[in-house]
Parts: sequence; C-alpha cells; structure tokens
Amino acid sequence: MKAIALALLLALPAAVQADTAPTPFGLWQNPKGTLLVRTRDCGRQLCGNIVWAGPKAIADAREAGVTALVGTELLIGYRPSGAGRWTGQVYVPDQGRRYYSTIEVEGPNSLRISGCILGGLICKHQEWTRR
Repeated sequence: MKAIALALLLALPAAVQADTAPTPFGLWQNPKGTLLVRTRDCGRQLCGNIVWAGPKAIADAREAGVTALVGTELLIGYRPSGAGRWTGQVYVPDQGRRYYSTIEVEGPNSLRISGCILGGLICKHQEWTRR
C-alpha cells in the first residue's frame, strides 16, 4: 500500500506539469507596446489578429498602405513543429509583406517570434509578453 501511495506522489508533479505547460494561445504584446495580438486555435493551426494598436503602429502601417490595422491577421497558418514550437508566416504591416516565421514558447508569459528571409538564412526575432 505504501508503495502505491509513493508511486502516486512521485507521479503527481509530472501530471501537474503536463496540465500547466505554457501555451501560445492568448493575448500578447509586442516589445514596444504598440500592438496587442490575440492568438487562437484556427483548426489545428495557430493564428493571431491585432486587437489593439497604438498611434505609432497605426501611422507606420498607414504609410505602407494598411488602412485598418486592428483586425489584421498578423500570425498566419502556424503549425506545430516541435515541443513549444510553431512554424507559419508573420505579416509585417509597415512593410506590407509576409515572412517565414517561427513561434517558440519561452515560458508561460513569453513568446519568441522570428521572421526570416532567404529560406531561413537571415532571421530577426522579438520577445512578446502575455497580457
């Protein structure tokens, strides 16, 4: 009986940890605090739309021809590509372009979003925080 109780106690942290694994779904803020993006499950994919934009982000997007920034799909068609990792496309409104991208869950309140060109040879990344 003691062996069963001990086995259950030892298994408990793993079960709790599995239930509390960080998720990329939720409300996220970019590093400059100029955008809020809501990520969600889009039928086995991750996608994300801008739900709030600051004046600078709106002005920068407008210069690139984007007239309605709020509602724009920023994260497009991300599919799981490993533990805590997703691959898809990121739309950069102030450039009016889409780029190959990865999202990595860094922790419960942190995402690393990378955008790449030349087949992933040159990449830039940002750390986003949960709101």
